[in-house]
Parts: sequence; C-alpha cells; structure tokens
Amino acid sequence: MCESMQLYFAVLRIGLYTFFRRICGKAPAAPKPTFSVLCLGLANSGKSTILTLLSGENADGIRPTVGFSIKALMFGDCFVDVKELGGSDNVRMYWNKYFCGAQAVIFVIDSASSEESMKTANAELHKALADPELDGLPLLVLGNQQDKEDARSKEQITKELELGLQSTARKWIIHTCSMKNKEEIMAAFQDFNKLLLEMKEKEEREDKTEEQDGEFSKI
Repeated sequence: MCESMQLYFAVLRIGLYTFFRRICGKAPAAPKPTFSVLCLGLANSGKSTILTLLSGENADGIRPTVGFSIKALMFGDCFVDVKELGGSDNVRMYWNKYFCGAQAVIFVIDSASSEESMKTANAELHKALADPELDGLPLLVLGNQQDKEDARSKEQITKELELGLQSTARKWIIHTCSMKNKEEIMAAFQDFNKLLLEMKEKEEREDKTEEQDGEFSKI
C-alpha cells in the first residue's frame, strides 16, 4: 500500500513537471522536499493547537482530535505533512495502523502533567518507536505547556521519557515550548526540519555512491 502510494505521487510529480515545461518552455525551480511526519502524544498534550498555530489557522476553540487529522505545513526550506493521531485511551491502541509511510516522528507531552501521565507517555512513546515501521526514524520531542508553574525542564523530560535509551541509529532532539509562544514552536520545527534535510541529503549521497559502485562493477 505504501509503495503504491509513493509510486502514485512520483508519477504525479513527473506529470506536473512535464506539463510545466510544455507550457512555459523551461523547467520549474527544483521543488522543496516534502516529509511525511507522524505526530503522537497523550490526549490534551496540545498537539492539535501546536499544528493549528503552525498552519496559520485560528486556534481558538480547538477540540481534541478523534481518530486522526492531517496538516500541511509550509516552511522556507521544505513542506511537512503531519498526520496527527488522537491521544485518548481508545485511540492509542490503533496508533500502529497509521504508521505506514512515516518518515519522522513528533511526540508531544504536557510538561506539567502528573507522574502517572508521564509514565504512560513513556510507555506509549517506546511502544511506538519499537514498531518496525518507525525503526530508526528521526524524533522530535516537544515538552509543551511550559507556561505552567510545574512544567518540567528538558533535562527532566529526557530522564523521565528515557530518551537516552534510544538506539544510536535514531537521531532525536528535544525542545520545550508553550502554545502561547509561537516563536518557540517555530524554533523547534526549524531544528527538526534541518535534521530531516540533513538525513535526506545523506541518503541521497549514499544512493548515488551505490549507483556509481554498481556502474563500476559492470565495467
């Protein structure tokens, strides 16, 4: 299913490229990279509000996501299509049904939540990351609700979520933010986008090297 969807979008991009050349007589500027990202987190962690703010929509009266929703976020250097999954108990059991095709993961927590909620967040995060579909994918952890009095620091979140246990194959970063401060959220995504672009460039270099090695082996 994932491969057929990727093939569909690849053919669509080629078609649009050909159409543009016929109409304008020249090739369009190289398209910005697009990344498919999964956004997870417990209910009321602020996932929907964060994504709504980034998309430029009105965040007033945002309701918790039931099932999933998709936001197309535009940045200066790339596009990020975010699939947000609801965080309630009766939805989390189905999270793995939506992992296919993800290229990266965002995990949002309420930094001021109870110890019990943090333990649940820890369990859900590591359960998700252990899924083969998410193996080795880059991770952004957002410690939201920093405007609350009892909000945890980056160091506390890192310890309680046991982020240090992540495989060296997985690149991860952590940022703290508040839904009242869009600049903090933007800074987190800018760092995350930089990580995604660097990994994409690395993959392209490795693919090119493999192609060259294959050509040499034929000689």
